[in-house]
Amino acid sequence: MKPPLLLFIFISVSLEALPISVTGNNVDAYRPTDDIAVDCGSSTSSTVENRNWIGDAANRSDYSPIGKTHSSITTQANISSPRVPGTAPYLTARLSRSEFVYTFHVTAGPKFVRLHFFPSDYPNFRRVDSFFSVEAAGYTLLRSFSASLFADSTPSAGFFSKEFSLNVGEDQILIITFTPTPGNSDAYAFVNGIEVVSMPESLYYNTVVDSTEGIKLPGQLVPYTLDTTKVLEAVKRLNVGGQFVGPAHDTGMYRTWEADDEYVTSSDIGVLPVNISIQLNYGEQVPNYTAPDPVYTTARTMGTDKSINLSYNLTWSVEVETNFYYLVRLHFCEFQIEINEPLDRVFKIFLDSQLVEDHADVISWSGKGVPIYRDFAVALLDHSQKKRTNLSVALGALPDGSTLYSDAILNGLEIFKISDPDGNLVGLNPDLVPNKVPGPPLASKAPSSLSKAVKIAIVAGGTSGFTILSLLAFFLYRRRNRGKDSTSSNGTTWWGPVSYVMTKSTKTQGSSLSSDLCRHFSLAEIRAATNNFDKVFIIGVGGFGNVYKGYVDGGATQVAIKRLNQGSQQGLHEFRTEIEMLSQLRHLHLVSLIGFCEDAGEMILVYDYMARGTLSSHLYNTDNPPLPWKQRLEICIGAAWGLHYLHSGAKHTIIHRDVKTTNILLNEKWVAKVSDFGLSKVGTTSESKTHVSTAVKGTFGYLDPEYYRRQRLTDKSDVYSFGVVLFEVLCARPAVSRMAPMEQISLAEWAQSCCKSGSVEEMVDPHLKGAIALECLNKFCEIAMSCLQDEGAKRPSMNDVVWGLNFALQLQVSTELEAINTSDSDSGGWKSSRETATSTRAGSNDVCDESMTSHD
Repeated sequence: MKPPLLLFIFISVSLEALPISVTGNNVDAYRPTDDIAVDCGSSTSSTVENRNWIGDAANRSDYSPIGKTHSSITTQANISSPRVPGTAPYLTARLSRSEFVYTFHVTAGPKFVRLHFFPSDYPNFRRVDSFFSVEAAGYTLLRSFSASLFADSTPSAGFFSKEFSLNVGEDQILIITFTPTPGNSDAYAFVNGIEVVSMPESLYYNTVVDSTEGIKLPGQLVPYTLDTTKVLEAVKRLNVGGQFVGPAHDTGMYRTWEADDEYVTSSDIGVLPVNISIQLNYGEQVPNYTAPDPVYTTARTMGTDKSINLSYNLTWSVEVETNFYYLVRLHFCEFQIEINEPLDRVFKIFLDSQLVEDHADVISWSGKGVPIYRDFAVALLDHSQKKRTNLSVALGALPDGSTLYSDAILNGLEIFKISDPDGNLVGLNPDLVPNKVPGPPLASKAPSSLSKAVKIAIVAGGTSGFTILSLLAFFLYRRRNRGKDSTSSNGTTWWGPVSYVMTKSTKTQGSSLSSDLCRHFSLAEIRAATNNFDKVFIIGVGGFGNVYKGYVDGGATQVAIKRLNQGSQQGLHEFRTEIEMLSQLRHLHLVSLIGFCEDAGEMILVYDYMARGTLSSHLYNTDNPPLPWKQRLEICIGAAWGLHYLHSGAKHTIIHRDVKTTNILLNEKWVAKVSDFGLSKVGTTSESKTHVSTAVKGTFGYLDPEYYRRQRLTDKSDVYSFGVVLFEVLCARPAVSRMAPMEQISLAEWAQSCCKSGSVEEMVDPHLKGAIALECLNKFCEIAMSCLQDEGAKRPSMNDVVWGLNFALQLQVSTELEAINTSDSDSGGWKSSRETATSTRAGSNDVCDESMTSHD
């Protein structure tokens, strides 16, 4: 073990025992222009942690609300309840069965608005009857909201707050309206406390850090723009690796930072280094009010065991509402003594199972002891009416050769829901509409008697924008018309009802998707892109038809255009399946569908252009130089990640059904992307049913024998096919070779025979002789053999395959590094791990960096 690693272990263990301070030098680093705290229902003012809460019921109070019927009342909480908090603003409340409005005269600019609730039985107001909506500055913050159900469904102490960020216009007036949900005479609105607090102009909107490049949106080329027309709802704010930091210890804006322990969901929870003695150096990019000092002096890392770190991703999961965009802010600060230079600690970052940073290097970003953050936008779209899902944030270690310490670090995490284009922060809620609000018979029951679905629906709010309804209508229309003629009697195509909405402004839409729907090209655009289907543009030929290289958007975007052979009924079905699948999927290791054309009898698909072509062309085409072994491994890992996402990361299990080397494409950076979803099937979602019964489809030589015999399709059928791909990569020969000796015609059978007899070297590609480390070869063959198990239940998952291949790659890298170090030692020289990392990174072709993606 090298001395730096010993020092790293010693320091990490020592620092874990240090106490964690929840105060810092940057407390009150920002002085808000507007600092309003209203104790609703109180006739007096009170001080809580040096902050003055002003009663709205006091004589001549500036914050007395106005009601339509002037019927709002003030009351005290039931002090006999053991859950009643002991301080303002939760001791009193303002309640009404009609609308009431608060008006705040404030300065223009971004504000925090916090609403405080303590759902309780108040005189003549039952706890379970609170159903209401809240609007502020013209935005819908809550709708058909039940504070009691929300409190019961969250690990709160019975009281809670909702925090929003919004912009006040030049009129300098902020109006907040509380409205009981109509349709139930017992429904009422209430609030215990309201805060309105100014924030710095660049804290969350148009931030300095994001202003030059925008906010990265995984899977999209165009960055996300967050401007002051959007409202944010704080979903979670975590002091990662540290303790709870309350409002009084924030930087002057009264934010709350929770400990992250209960949100860590990975198999290993990492370690908790602390350095409270470091002098933090804030700068112009990240001022000292960005987060409290304790966020940057505590952290969670993966630890010092590289073998463990490379076997998992350090992951946090937070429950969120579907069909919204989210802003995710990750806070970093390198404070550990042993981390001092670029490449000391480099790692990967995944959001929602998508790779967003392949070489996160905090020292390179900001330096030692200098706080920095990175913002990302994530679209969580779900058309299955599933209302809640988990948003994951994961960190992954990089192997030796890419970094000195195979480790990762995170100091803080903030997640915000972003309002939709209509200014709503509440989503689709078919279970609760105004005329179906639970009436007295249901309301009289205890909250636990409500169904889980209704609870979630009520807690989430409940409205739907036109966009979401359009998407649902689109898929419903497509399913209803499956199997019918593609053209109706009036000449409208089966895409007709939505094509105009999606494409009437295609000139400004751009070539990459801004949502899960894809672009509709006219036949004229396709002809222009391919010079009227000029044969010189053909880059591939398949059963579907010709594939052309083309240019769209005035030549600005290079694409691959797949043209269906006219009259092919099989192709028609595959055409529709491909669009259905790929329009809903976005992943680094899946080919991206840009759009389609269905015009004048033509059926055409338009994809991102993959400059390197198919994997098979690099295995068999003698015009291409042979691929090095590590590069082959990295391509296999990338393809495995793509299949893993289909099986486990997408909203529903998707079985590809035609996994082969010709369906694995490579971009200009050699990143592998799985393609051709024409035969794909959505897997079963029932635990009692483990397979899909279907006619056998696929490619001879890759077919799962169990699927062939029993016509029962599972995700393990893809695993079998991928096992054939692995041996194809190792041997550089087709899955079926009819010119080979009888025992070698089937690659799967021949490879298994060689592995069992110990004669693997006979089948390895001659270009790889002497290039594969023995340990790596053994591990690779072990993985491939496990994929080819005759019984699907005995085959590994694609997740297991991914990690097995990663381990094989580490065995290869370690052997090569040992050889380099031995060579240097023999020649009297010595190369440090940092130097090795630097030289290896500089000489790489980046495929390793980009071919690894999500896992949580």
